[in-house]
Amino acid sequence: MKKPLILVTNDDGITAPGLRTLIQLMKEIGEVVVVAPDSPQSGMGHAITVDNTLYSQKVVVDKERGAPLEYSCSGTPADCIKLALQEILDRRPDMVVSGINHGSNASINVIYSGTMSAAIEAGIEGIPAIGFSLCDYSWDANFEGARAAIQKIVAEALVHGIAKGTVLNVNIPKTDGKIPKGIKVCRQARANWKEQFDKRISPTGKEYYWLSGEFELLDKGEDTDEYALSNGYVSIVPTQFDLTAHHAIQHINNWNLHE
Repeated sequence: MKKPLILVTNDDGITAPGLRTLIQLMKEIGEVVVVAPDSPQSGMGHAITVDNTLYSQKVVVDKERGAPLEYSCSGTPADCIKLALQEILDRRPDMVVSGINHGSNASINVIYSGTMSAAIEAGIEGIPAIGFSLCDYSWDANFEGARAAIQKIVAEALVHGIAKGTVLNVNIPKTDGKIPKGIKVCRQARANWKEQFDKRISPTGKEYYWLSGEFELLDKGEDTDEYALSNGYVSIVPTQFDLTAHHAIQHINNWNLHE
């Protein structure tokens, strides 16, 4: 039987250790092609390149035998998926996996995530897609504990499929290489960032700002991604890209809009 074609991408850049780990894991499951940003694109959300040139080139990062085809892209994670589907691949992928992100994309972080936006772009095209993140922002993060869970989730998704109109947001707790306690299917926790800007003066006298902030969890539920992660479990949140607030339609229909 033909191996499944798995398109791999990320938002930390094509040389990021998380991506290199994910490539190795996917090579054990299927045929891999990589299309990833040529530089870090964290926090880009679902941005696409519309007013600038977009470049892509074949690259060699791993020189070992059996290394997959890899392409760097000058654009965003969403650009990588669009370019892969329209210009690079000669057949439709069976799965798109994005990551492994260096840092959490649980809770409200999913809104800003380039990792998840790549998965969502694939989902919009009807391709099963999963975003993987490790809750460790270090470039030297230890991904060993995440390996078994990632391969298990991808294998199950290939067998059973992913519900139409959704992609999977998978976050893995920082375990310093130890295997997490298990896997829990969760809802997205309600949270936000209490943000502030650190105002500074450049050597030339110009004002500039650094964004900083503190994560604020507003949800005490035990069925959330944040609860699972804080208790040592991998979290899976089915994430939809139809942003319609269906519960609010009737409320607005009660307004006097037609008089």
